Amino acid sequence: MIIIMLGAPASGKGSVAEIVSEKLNIPAISSGDIFRKHITEKTEIGLKLNEYVTKGELVPDSIVIEMLKERLSEEDAKDGAILDGFIRTIPQAEAFDKMLEETGNKINIVVNLEVPEQEILERVTNRRICKKCKAVYNTVLSPSKVEGICDKCGGELYQRDDDTLEKAKNRLNVYYKETAPLTEYYKNKGLLYSTVLSKSINRMKDEVAKDVVAELGK
Repeated sequence: MIIIMLGAPASGKGSVAEIVSEKLNIPAISSGDIFRKHITEKTEIGLKLNEYVTKGELVPDSIVIEMLKERLSEEDAKDGAILDGFIRTIPQAEAFDKMLEETGNKINIVVNLEVPEQEILERVTNRRICKKCKAVYNTVLSPSKVEGICDKCGGELYQRDDDTLEKAKNRLNVYYKETAPLTEYYKNKGLLYSTVLSKSINRMKDEVAKDVVAELGK
């Protein structure tokens, strides 16, 4: 079983993926986590990755697909996985389809989270992350009990350099240009499940995750 999470930056993909992961007992795989793991461990793929990252260049699709193939072959993913941060472009989607075909696997559902742009910008600019355990908070929606201190480990909370309004808008523009077209791509394949995640209509991540699992059971 392969589930792909689509949605703009800070749309809640990671949060929904974690809940679905617990319900289905399959791993939620984040592109950022895989990148960091390979770079930190200085694997063969990690050394290639580091060359592009240090130059500020885009990582070639061939390397991204190679990482995915390796990760999906691990024991905890034998029954499937949820992909958060993959797939980002049409060429990546096509390459991933080919890889799945070769390995006898398939995509079961592509979940597209629709969130009002203003909410996304608010989430990004109000996001705070723990320096120690990497727990994520929001100063408005889910603040820590003590301002600036992590509830889980007592670590210091900080705001990422790219969580500014200007950079958030730039990331959204890149998403609309490069990733948003994937909704039509997967819709044409009969795999797309679009759903709203928004505080304005009180539709939150737990409810969305429950609906995703129900959709898979149809």
